[in-house]
Amino acid sequence: MTTLAPLPDPKLLQLFEVLYQCRSVTRAAEQLGQSQPTISIWLARLREQLNDPLFVRTPGGMAPTPRADQLIGPCREVLESMRRLTTWEPQFIPASAQRRFRLCVSDASHITLLPSLLNHLRSHAPGIRLEAARIDGNTESALESGEADLAIGFVPSLGGGMYQQVLFEQDWVCLSNPQHPRLRKGMSLARYRAEGHVQVSSGTGQKLLEAGLARAGIERRIMLELPGFLGLGMIIGTADLLATLPRHIGQTLADMHGLRVHDCPFEVEGFTVKQHWHARYHQDTGNRWLREVVRGLFQA
Repeated sequence: MTTLAPLPDPKLLQLFEVLYQCRSVTRAAEQLGQSQPTISIWLARLREQLNDPLFVRTPGGMAPTPRADQLIGPCREVLESMRRLTTWEPQFIPASAQRRFRLCVSDASHITLLPSLLNHLRSHAPGIRLEAARIDGNTESALESGEADLAIGFVPSLGGGMYQQVLFEQDWVCLSNPQHPRLRKGMSLARYRAEGHVQVSSGTGQKLLEAGLARAGIERRIMLELPGFLGLGMIIGTADLLATLPRHIGQTLADMHGLRVHDCPFEVEGFTVKQHWHARYHQDTGNRWLREVVRGLFQA
């Protein structure tokens, strides 16, 4: 069985190319940013590996041997292949790309983020297909495996190996019917305590709301509990009830259904909405393009 000789170190091949061109150890050292003794050591190693003097001293400089003349072509081909390898980047052309992107998003994002993102993609990248998934205990592994491309929202549970980018800050508001008979003069803490409420059980920020209620000593009178924000705007618009929710989804529902937005009458810790992706896909051109689209659409 024939054993192939190992390929010389790339820096030795680079020395071979430079020395063949300039015919001077001194100038080769200058071009490569190395000391002359280092270049001499590299040349000795290269001669040993290729079993040929390669260059001999003459009055006109370091003249290549016939073996060096034979090897310079293959050497340059190897170096050019290595340069292409280190600079190669697969193209991602949005207008013609055919790809599915899976996003882990909160329930609120179905109303606040996805419509704008989808409209942008239909105009600029019609071959792109979006798939929405929940933010849950599997989100981190989905990002790592490539099953999901981005997670957008408040996801404090994500561990190491993740990149993140801030999109916008969130505080809390209350929504009411604009004709609510007891809120025509605005919201107060006493009125908040007295009114009936709709509770939305989903959302990664709900623990912050519960903590704020506990600190304020407020026990709400829950009249309806919903698993998500779907239908909340219609319900608030037809009932004398309150809903407490992050400002982005609150303002969106208010604009859609003509609701009234009140500042929350007690302190609730805000949070930051970010987009998250795994380090494995940081340089993926499609992922990078999608992140830039999300940043352009939603970063405050």
